[in-house]
Amino acid sequence: MPEATTIPKWHVSGDWFDTCKCDVPCPCSFAQPPTYGQCDGVLVWHVREGHYGDVKLDGLNVLMLGSFVGNVWAEHSDAYAAVFLDERADQAQREALQMIFGGEAGSWPAEMISMFGAEMRGMDFAPIEFSVDDDLGSWRAAIPGRVEASAMALTGPTTPEGARVQTYNLPGSETGPGQVATWGRSTADRADAFGFEWSREGQSSKHITFDWSGPE
Repeated sequence: MPEATTIPKWHVSGDWFDTCKCDVPCPCSFAQPPTYGQCDGVLVWHVREGHYGDVKLDGLNVLMLGSFVGNVWAEHSDAYAAVFLDERADQAQREALQMIFGGEAGSWPAEMISMFGAEMRGMDFAPIEFSVDDDLGSWRAAIPGRVEASAMALTGPTTPEGARVQTYNLPGSETGPGQVATWGRSTADRADAFGFEWSREGQSSKHITFDWSGPE
């Protein structure tokens, strides 16, 4: 990892969500083994506001495909990942995204990557479509022809109209401590890239905010 003094001060905050194989609610977020003992899915980050030194990162997206066996927060194996970075990013922004989301710039991504220990199957720059409702009623991301992930906020007979099913202080928050998770059910969860291939709907999804600063 580069010396901390070579990494500028940086900050990113925004939206993260996943769609995965687990039943609702995904046990991984509660630091438990996945529903079927192993899991795969789509993970997406949208930077609402961010900078890496003087490099602005507002509006850029990162998408990851991942799979693993066991409890991602404890003993697990066969962890694999592939990453797509927003093709709209210029060279300086691309380098910044790789430093932050690759864990080299410290903060939560460095902890998560070290814990996950995934074998990387590849990295590419791609057009990443992203949208999230202001009221968190639904969220969606896609890379045309390769990945589609979307979900509707979870509701039920005793959920007040327009209210969201949310969790605070998750034991296994994928974006780090102190964030709020909003639960959903996938309406699309498809991947065909870097050896990852699945197509399903109706399984777990959750939206969680993220807010990271580094290089500490």
